[in-house]
Amino acid sequence: ERKETVQEKLSEVFRRYGLPARINTDNGSPWGSPRNPGELSELGVWLVRLGIRLSFSRPYHPQTNGKNERFHRALKAEVLKGKHFHDLIEAQAAFDQWREIYNLQRPHEALGYQVPMERYRTSPWPFPEKLEDFEYALDDEVTKVYHSRFRFRKHYFRIAKGLAGHLIAIRPRPESEALYDVYFCHQFLRTIDLNNPDYGP
Repeated sequence: ERKETVQEKLSEVFRRYGLPARINTDNGSPWGSPRNPGELSELGVWLVRLGIRLSFSRPYHPQTNGKNERFHRALKAEVLKGKHFHDLIEAQAAFDQWREIYNLQRPHEALGYQVPMERYRTSPWPFPEKLEDFEYALDDEVTKVYHSRFRFRKHYFRIAKGLAGHLIAIRPRPESEALYDVYFCHQFLRTIDLNNPDYGP
C-alpha cells in the first residue's frame, strides 16, 4: 500500500480547516532549511505558492517552537509514558480520547482558562484546488531558476533546487547599489551582493 505524502496529508487538513497564515517549522526534511541561501524544498515551494508564509526555528534551539514542545511534553506524559499499545487502532483510540480532553474539557491558563475550542476560529482562506501563477510587481526584476542557481547582472547565485523552473523576483536594497533581495512569491529567500557572487559569469 502506497504511503501518503506530507503534501497529500496537508491538502486534506487544508480542505477541512482552510489555509494558515504562517507555518513555523524545524530545519529538517521535508521542510528545507534557512541555513542555505534561499533554501526551500519542493514542499516548501508548494506551501509558498498557496500563500502561506514559512518561518524556521533556530537550529538546535527547540525553545523557538516552545508551544509545540509543551504540547509534545503533555502528550508524552499523559498518553505515552509507560503505555504499551497492542496495535495502531488501540493507540489511535487513546490519542482521540486525549484530544477530546485537551481541546474541549481542560482549561488552559494561557487562554484565560478557556478551553482551546472556545478560541478556535476557522481560517478565512480556502484551499485552492488549482494553483494560479503568482504575479510579481511591475518594477520587480524577474528571472528563472535553473537547477540550483540563477543569473543576474552577468553573475550566478545559488538558490534552492526546489525552485528549479520557477520565476523569482529581485529587488534593490536602498542602502547599497550592489545589494538585492530575492523573493519567491511573497517569501523572502536571501540577499545577494553583486560584488560577491556565488559563481563567476
